[in-house]
Amino acid sequence: MNQTNATQYLLRFDDICPTMNWSLWADIEAVLVQRRFKPILAVVPDNRDPGLQVDPPASDFWDRVRAWQDRGWTIALHGFQHRYVSRHAGLVAVRKKSEFAGLPEDVQREKLQRGLEIFERERISSRVWIAPGNTFDAVTVALLPEFGIRVISAGYFRRPYVCPRRMTWVPQQMYYFRPAPAGVWTVCYHHNQWSASHPRKFREDMDRYGESIASLDTVLDGGAPPESKWSAWLCTRPRLSRFLIRSQLKLWSWWSAGGRRLPNADAKAVQLLR
Repeated sequence: MNQTNATQYLLRFDDICPTMNWSLWADIEAVLVQRRFKPILAVVPDNRDPGLQVDPPASDFWDRVRAWQDRGWTIALHGFQHRYVSRHAGLVAVRKKSEFAGLPEDVQREKLQRGLEIFERERISSRVWIAPGNTFDAVTVALLPEFGIRVISAGYFRRPYVCPRRMTWVPQQMYYFRPAPAGVWTVCYHHNQWSASHPRKFREDMDRYGESIASLDTVLDGGAPPESKWSAWLCTRPRLSRFLIRSQLKLWSWWSAGGRRLPNADAKAVQLLR
């Protein structure tokens, strides 16, 4: 299959930590293992966020993380302590609260170093960065290569690209499954906020979209993404890039549902998406 013309979905689960919602995670993990999906798991090295204390801490948490890693699941560094300490939106987010954005370089470097020291101690390797709240700034991006991290999961665009700093950016545009045109579409879940009915919908989506779900390695190992100054420019204008992506998805959903009588301008936009 020509991946350029394919619709690929990536699964991403944020806020993975010892005190997460384990009661629902059991159902989620069972589906992932059964279907042999390889999600991206955003693991908090040293969680100090009271909002993520859902269930009693799992004493075997790091054993579980190592088991996920052994299955080929992508373990991403999800900040350090998941504590929002600044009122900055950073590069790609709209919400002004962050663990990293707006902080001095030495403070950010220490957080990254301490987080990855925990990963190293627990025999976890990572090449992927996912910021709490998706908020980080240019200082963060400049520091990440020092720690062997070359992939950032964030931003509203269609396909992975390489920015002028030689970092690979993988988009994260969705929080639930929906029809989408050709591209790479990351669906980000926060299962700590799920109700008891959510696992059923999750299983239904896996049945419906399963054939189009890929792993991060599959997406990136197909060849180096192109460098794109345009994508880099658009990515760091979150209000504009989010508006454009959401407009494309709405048009595509309409078209996929059988809508044919579109205004001329919208019809032309749909043709560009195909």
